[in-house]
Amino acid sequence: MTKSEKVIFTIQTLDELYPKIPVPLDHKDPYTLLVAVLLSAQSTDVRVNQITPLLFAKADNPYDMVKLSVEEIRDIIRPVGLSPMKSKGIYGLSKILIDKYEGEVPQQIELLEELPAVGHKTASVVVSQAFGIPAFPVDTHIHRLMYRWNFSNGKNVVQTERDAKRLFPKELWNRLHLQIIWYGREYSPARGWDLEKDIITRTIGRKSVLNAYHKNKKSRS
Repeated sequence: MTKSEKVIFTIQTLDELYPKIPVPLDHKDPYTLLVAVLLSAQSTDVRVNQITPLLFAKADNPYDMVKLSVEEIRDIIRPVGLSPMKSKGIYGLSKILIDKYEGEVPQQIELLEELPAVGHKTASVVVSQAFGIPAFPVDTHIHRLMYRWNFSNGKNVVQTERDAKRLFPKELWNRLHLQIIWYGREYSPARGWDLEKDIITRTIGRKSVLNAYHKNKKSRS
């Protein structure tokens, strides 16, 4: 297969497996998505979805959030980890949204990145999933699969994002971002990986990855 054929195969396979793609984090608007994505750093979507209803029952908008203290926010979100940094970030960004944006979440990645505790990936997720603006947020699943599929060299997420945007049509970025995440979780995880289930990697994966898989499997048998 040529690289362009591999890209087409990947897109078609993901569309067959995931014709409908739910957003992993529960939310109702751009603000609650922003907070949920911030909370998901070094945590799991399952854990975040357990905690956000408790937080949003008290404050699901920036005006109510700043009525809470940083300590109150931290007590609620403690189970997701990194609660001291995240609670300060949630309170701080809520205050900025009120003071600078009339309580609304800006739609520009650059403006979102200026908010406390909001990095490039968080900003990219918000613009893509909340506003439908083309972006390609790279999480651990996408970084891993782009390397396994020989679409990127795996050096860093910046390079992986650049390669993904170069390879895939812009109008598919938001859809593919979610599809690859779901595929990575279900068919190509970091641990407990079964190549027989992982049709994309089995078909187009880089040789070094496939050889390492077979070598490890042989050593365990």
